[in-house]
Amino acid sequence: MIAAPLLEIAVLVLGMLILMIEAFAGKIDKRVLAFVAIIGLAIVLLGSFFVGRSPSLPHASGLWNFYAADRLAIFFKQFALVTTIFVLIMMIDYAPVLRNSFAGSTSQAGLGEFVALPLFTCAGLMYLVSAIDFVFIFVSLELVTVSFYVLISFTRRNPLTLEAGMKYLVLSALSTAFLVYGIAWIFGATGQTNLYRLTQALANPATNAGAALLGIVFVLVALGFKIAAVPFQIWVPDVYQGAPTPVTAYLSVGSKAAGFIVLIRVLQPFMNLPQTQRLIFVIALLTLIYGNLAALPQTNLKRLLAYSSIAHAGYLLIGVVCFDVRAVAFYLVAYLLMTLLSFAVLIIVAQRTGEEISDFDGLAKRSPFLAFAMLIGMVSLAGLPFTAGFLGKFYIFYAAVSQRQISLIVVGVITVGCGFYYYLKVIRAMYWPIRDASDSDAGRQSATRTEKIRVSALSGVAISALAFATIWLGVFPQPILNVLKR
Repeated sequence: MIAAPLLEIAVLVLGMLILMIEAFAGKIDKRVLAFVAIIGLAIVLLGSFFVGRSPSLPHASGLWNFYAADRLAIFFKQFALVTTIFVLIMMIDYAPVLRNSFAGSTSQAGLGEFVALPLFTCAGLMYLVSAIDFVFIFVSLELVTVSFYVLISFTRRNPLTLEAGMKYLVLSALSTAFLVYGIAWIFGATGQTNLYRLTQALANPATNAGAALLGIVFVLVALGFKIAAVPFQIWVPDVYQGAPTPVTAYLSVGSKAAGFIVLIRVLQPFMNLPQTQRLIFVIALLTLIYGNLAALPQTNLKRLLAYSSIAHAGYLLIGVVCFDVRAVAFYLVAYLLMTLLSFAVLIIVAQRTGEEISDFDGLAKRSPFLAFAMLIGMVSLAGLPFTAGFLGKFYIFYAAVSQRQISLIVVGVITVGCGFYYYLKVIRAMYWPIRDASDSDAGRQSATRTEKIRVSALSGVAISALAFATIWLGVFPQPILNVLKR
């Protein structure tokens, strides 16, 4: 059996190795580094199936006091590895756009660092899902956040990218301050930072429950920033639109998944306090309503997916209110598949026409393969039956029905209807485009929008795998559910 911490160490060593090769092997094709990273992460992913579990808390000592290798942690380590592999494949397609951000440099300038940074982010995400101590949560979260600082503002010649990086930096620093302040309050009230020992401390009548509750409110503010929950979502649309598209995909999937696992672990000791559940209930309602209503008028696909990300955080928060870990975990897997599929198609199409929904007009004629893949991604995000997105919502609503959360069910069902409207706008553009005769650039746009779009073999395989998995998981979810049950 492999010791669980060796997985993160292997990913960190791989990232440093790629940085060293990039620095000292000047004549190497930098795209090779992306393939090395993908192969390395695939090996680590294979090794994750042979990881030994951590001892139970009464027998834990040393490292195991703040690091867990339980079923949930191992599953989401694999989740982080799979996400990073697909993001690296997207980065290979994004290389031509990246080249324009380094004026006067070689054709592959910056690509090595662009490939290495997601590896450090991946290691941070893997640490984060294993963290069972507030101190370790803070350290892991900062490793992830600092890596995202650089990735978001990487294409520094783009003013939108610099604006996105600055907003993420300022607001993330503010959320970190709330996190540290909340941890201080909790430690002062209970004398503990270990999440499992907090349960015992809060059960002690001598513990100041009010001070601990104030501390968890500050911690929820920080985690609300990471998962894009209302009212901490203000950064999401501008950062998603301005960041390089593969980074946006990574931020949308990887950061959100790790944030929800940390949220579940942090809330577990506090769920016996009725104020905690009421607070999460209100945040879930506001997130559902705001995310779906704000997505309705969007014409830029990246901004639409940004508001969509807020809406999906609302559905996931329903699972958190009901504290159904399996429903949340399954929804996150479904969200991984359909979101990465949508962004993979967006990266390829945007280089030809743009990121507006109107730029997808007639995509079915230019590339039936990409149009069909985007169709699957959109209908799954909307929650159409026989897709992973439908079953994800089904399990979330089933958990709400079991807990008799009537208000959440009613609002959730209504907002699903809103989702059908704005997701189907993209499908309409691809298959039934509306031409604007008054467009002064109609001739140029017509030529661009009839040009065939070529897809590389690697991207074709990745997109096909994501599309197949989205349908397969919507019909046969047992493999994921069985893994989560063990």
